[in-house]
Amino acid sequence: MQEESIITNYHLEDDQMMDNTIRPESIDEYIGQEDVKENIRIFVEAAKMRNEPLDHVLLYGPPGLGKTTLAFIIAHELGTNIKTASGPSIEKSGDLAAILSSLEPGDVLFIDEIHRMPRYIEEILYPAMEDFSLDIIVGSEGNSRNIKIDLPPFTLVGATTRAGDLSAPLRDRFGITSKLQFYTVEELTDIIKRTARVLGVEIEEEAARELATRSRGTPRIANRLFKRVRDFALVKGNGVVDLPITKEALERLKVDEMGLDNTDHELLLAIIEKFNGGPVGIEALSSSIGEEVTTIEDVYEPYLLQTGLLKRTSRGRMATDKAYQVLGIERQ
Repeated sequence: MQEESIITNYHLEDDQMMDNTIRPESIDEYIGQEDVKENIRIFVEAAKMRNEPLDHVLLYGPPGLGKTTLAFIIAHELGTNIKTASGPSIEKSGDLAAILSSLEPGDVLFIDEIHRMPRYIEEILYPAMEDFSLDIIVGSEGNSRNIKIDLPPFTLVGATTRAGDLSAPLRDRFGITSKLQFYTVEELTDIIKRTARVLGVEIEEEAARELATRSRGTPRIANRLFKRVRDFALVKGNGVVDLPITKEALERLKVDEMGLDNTDHELLLAIIEKFNGGPVGIEALSSSIGEEVTTIEDVYEPYLLQTGLLKRTSRGRMATDKAYQVLGIERQ
C-alpha cells in the first residue's frame, strides 16, 4: 500500500529513530519553552475533561527547537497514538485520503513542514479539520463523482519553520498556535546533562555549559555536538566529557565560542568583503557562498539575527558592527 511510504506509525518506527532514545516522552521531562509547555498542559487537560479531541495545533519556529518532540508529547499526554507525515510527501488527494482514513478516534496526526503542502491538498484538508469529513472526487474526467467520507475525531499538529508561508485559511483553522523560542544557556545545559544521563555518559558541569554556549540556542545542535564530543572523549580521553576535551573537540569541529561554524563565517565575510557590508539581496548572497536561499533563511539567518550579527532591511542583508568585531575586521 502507498500509505506505508507516506505515514509512519510512531510505535513501528521507534527502534529505527536514534533521536527517540533521548527524546522526552512527557511534558514534565521536557526542558524549556515554559509558556508553550504550560499552555499545552492546560489545553490537553481541558480536552480530556470534556472528553473531546484537542484543538488542532500549529507549532512554528526555527529548526531544531523541539516541534516534533512536542507533537509526540501531546499524543503521550492525550494517551493516543501519533502518526506522522511531511508536507512534501503529500502530493495527491489519494495520499491525504490514505493518511486520514487510517486514523483512529482521538489520534494525533503530525505533519512536518506543513507549509510545503500543495495548496489544492490544503483545500481538501479544510473540511477534515473542521467537520471531520473528507470530500474527494474519484473517476476520470467526464465520469467522475464526489465521495464523502466520515472521519474519526482527531488532532492535527502542524509544524513549520515558515508560518508566513501558510495560507490564511489553513492558519485560521488551527485553534492553538505556539511559537517556539531559542533556548537559554541554562536550559541547554540541563538538556545536555539529561542526554548524557540517558546515554550513560559522564559529563562535567563546565563541559556541559561550554557545549550549551556553543549550541546556537538549539537543542538539536546541542545534542549533535554532545555526541561528537563524546566520541573525542572516548578515543582521546577516558570516556568522561570534561572541559579540555570539549574545547579541543569543538575547535576541531570548527565551532567557535558563539556557536558559529564555517558557513556562518563565510556568510558574514561575503557580506563584508564582497558586498562592502551590505545591503545585499538574498539571491546574490546565496550565489556568492553556494548555499540554497531556503538554507540561509531557515538555518543560518535566525541565529545571526538573534545574536545581532546580521540585520535584515528592505534592501537586503547587512553585517552589523558586532559582526565586524567578532570577525576581527575593522570597518572601513
